[in-house]
Amino acid sequence: MPTRPRSGKGAYNMFRKCDIIDNCLPTGFARGETDNGLRRMTIRSIYRITTAIFCTAIFVLSAFAQSRPLLQDIQVVRTQPTPGTSSPTSTPLVKNTGSSAVVATQPVNAVRTKFPVLASVTIPGYSGILIETLDGSVVLESNSSSLFNPASNVKIATSYSVLKTFGPDFRFATNIYTDGSIDKTTGTLTGNIYVSGKDPIFGFEHAVSIANELNRLGIRTVTGDLIVTDNFAMNYSGSSLASAKSLLASMDAGKRSPAASRVWLNYVTNSGRAAAIQGNPSVTFTGQAYVQPIPSSLHLLFTHESATLKNIVKATMCYSNNFLAERLGDMIGGPYAVSRTVQQYAGIAPNEFSLQTASGLGYNRVTPNAMMKVLRAFREELARYKLTFTDIMPVAGLDQGTLANRFENNFYVGSVVGKTGTLSQTDAGVSALSGEINAANGKLLFVIFNQRGSVPRFREFQNMFVSLVQGQFGGPVSLGYSSVPLDQRLASSRIVYPRNASY
Repeated sequence: MPTRPRSGKGAYNMFRKCDIIDNCLPTGFARGETDNGLRRMTIRSIYRITTAIFCTAIFVLSAFAQSRPLLQDIQVVRTQPTPGTSSPTSTPLVKNTGSSAVVATQPVNAVRTKFPVLASVTIPGYSGILIETLDGSVVLESNSSSLFNPASNVKIATSYSVLKTFGPDFRFATNIYTDGSIDKTTGTLTGNIYVSGKDPIFGFEHAVSIANELNRLGIRTVTGDLIVTDNFAMNYSGSSLASAKSLLASMDAGKRSPAASRVWLNYVTNSGRAAAIQGNPSVTFTGQAYVQPIPSSLHLLFTHESATLKNIVKATMCYSNNFLAERLGDMIGGPYAVSRTVQQYAGIAPNEFSLQTASGLGYNRVTPNAMMKVLRAFREELARYKLTFTDIMPVAGLDQGTLANRFENNFYVGSVVGKTGTLSQTDAGVSALSGEINAANGKLLFVIFNQRGSVPRFREFQNMFVSLVQGQFGGPVSLGYSSVPLDQRLASSRIVYPRNASY
């Protein structure tokens, strides 16, 4: 007798057959007995009886089912689409309870456009796209009302808010004070030097510039300490104390690093002030560097003013510098204030634009529709000062930074200006590109938010798609922009003396 199989359809059938035979044999024929003839006869009889019973049961059940009114054939009724739509009408009182039904009935990246070539393009990941002409006509739209992580495209909103508040010619002031007296015969300042300011782009070159101005006042040695306020930052450092120590070392030629010396020489060349610099600026402190509040009874020596805000914004956008963006956002109250500014002046609903950071790091949420409104409001604000996006955003293929190697061939170079955005890990991978396209038949504003996928793949898609859009409007045309190196833009800082100053 076979043993009971453990699994499989064949094993299940074999087990049933063996089980039936063993239970139906006469009691005199125990398992293992050797009368094979009688055993085979008994098995045939059992099969005949079983088959007859089975057929009778099928006939009875069939007749019973036909006589029961509640046992009816199942009919599937397909709802016809409502005229003028491509989807079935909704069933009253029946609602979807999850997103799975939406995903099953609607394409994730449904496209609305009058250009068949654009409609046929496969959009990767989960994406939102909006492209419009300057007069507001929609060229292409996909998920434009859905929320996405815009990554560093947030810097567009931050830059708009700051320029809207302070104007493009605003300069950050770093004030230099003292509580001592100057002996020009010995070149000694007996007392301390105090530095107060929130210039986010203050660096080596500005430290040496301050030393040079102290030398012009006859100061080469300070007997006291170098004291900065707690909002002072140098070389994008988040530590005021580290910034104070770096400032002290950079002002002293004997302690100045080779990197600081190189930056200073580059600054002198780009600023065109080489003839006005005498020797190697240097101020030596006998004391140390500290972070303390500024006393009220100090004497203002002079003020170091940064490059203009529009040039700082240009550097921030070209290199997508998160430190600068956060410091710029702090000027008006942080990410919440940035959100409120664009909501108020660009007419954006709060549920379409919410920020966690002013730089684009983290989990921010913006719809393509909202970002398009920011672009339009920004463009109008710049026009008030006779500026364009090329003055505050990188121009692809011409400016240094994130767009330096994109749209750089002879056909497309200089025809795209915009802001990139990249988050490799957040929201399963994010890449964004928004700004302005120039073509033979006019300019277009565009927003592309790609999410949940490969960042390199998203960038390839953006390059291809923007070029394809330009092709539908007569091909790319340069914006007529002439690139100015960022080092030259930022070398426009200056020294300002208080009125009636006498030293």
